[in-house]
Amino acid sequence: MSSDLQHIRIGLTDNHPCSYLPGRQERVAVALDPTLHSSSNYEVLLANGFRRSGDTIYKPLCEQCNACEPIRVSAQQFKATRSQKRLLSKGKTISWQLKEELDSDWFTLYARYIESRHQHGSMYPPNRQSFEQFTHCNWLNTQYMHLYEDEKLIGIAVTDILSNSMSAFYTFFDPDHPLSLGTLGVLLQLEYCRQQGKQWLYLGYQIDECPAMNYKVRFHPHQRLVNQSWRG
Repeated sequence: MSSDLQHIRIGLTDNHPCSYLPGRQERVAVALDPTLHSSSNYEVLLANGFRRSGDTIYKPLCEQCNACEPIRVSAQQFKATRSQKRLLSKGKTISWQLKEELDSDWFTLYARYIESRHQHGSMYPPNRQSFEQFTHCNWLNTQYMHLYEDEKLIGIAVTDILSNSMSAFYTFFDPDHPLSLGTLGVLLQLEYCRQQGKQWLYLGYQIDECPAMNYKVRFHPHQRLVNQSWRG
């Protein structure tokens, strides 16, 4: 971590049941210094394993578990697999657009997604205000990648755009669509990242024991942060 961020103040949450691994306890460290709330400082913190929720910057700091590993993909060196190429080919009828605001009908799609895919998750039941508090950040350039098919909204990928990287923050989509829209959303973010000359697309935390996260390791080349060292 750069010298000006070496000694940041953190606060620790109480232990509580892990959202991803049953039977485990979760605890996070929260960055307390308001001066860290800038795009440039957050990009440094991303490279040191932090993420955000709303305006809050945090990283897992569990007492007896280190399953969460930050993962990032090299946008400039990314090579799509055969299945990813097939998905891109099948998805040629899908258009996308980056917007600063959500379309007016976003919540209907979001509610369908949560009710279908995440009935046991922390975002259930779907709530408009909770989602907006979760995704909105006053000091970041957060964009909403809207996916359309036949002019119908079928997915939204929330993306933080930084000087040398992007952070895939959260994605929701039509749960009944035949294509893997979550994977397609990452592929489109990688392509935009490459076009803009940015080096990394951060995908959050990878937990090998959580099947729902295993799509992240299918993007190559990627790196994981292990013992504060990025490893390919």
